[in-house]
Amino acid sequence: MLVLVLAVLTVSYASSLRAYLQQRSHIDDLKTAIAEREASINALEREKRRWQDPAFVRAQARARFGYLMPGETGFLVLDENGDPLETRVSLSDPDDRASVPTAWWSQAWASVELAGNPPAPSEGPALEIDGVKKQ
Repeated sequence: MLVLVLAVLTVSYASSLRAYLQQRSHIDDLKTAIAEREASINALEREKRRWQDPAFVRAQARARFGYLMPGETGFLVLDENGDPLETRVSLSDPDDRASVPTAWWSQAWASVELAGNPPAPSEGPALEIDGVKKQ
């Protein structure tokens, strides 16, 4: 009889404990979501305060729309096709032409061929290592 009563109590407490742990997990998830939303709200409020600064608004108008202040002269840089360059593109020297990169598999195969056919040493063994003569 005592074992039966203990079994019933164990089952009832186990289900209550499981519900309690689920609720605690749910509360922790909600606290995390609240913290993320508060961080997002703070970031948006900082952004709103930045937009209330006239200097920031002028800087954004210059960067985004290319607006100029009275008395300034604007220049538009065109590429070789006559299209305007984006503001973030930098001009390069036409004499500096980048070489066409080789494919990785070409470099890997060249390494395999070099490992199979190493070049003949052009000199004898090194007699000096890091400025110290080998005895």
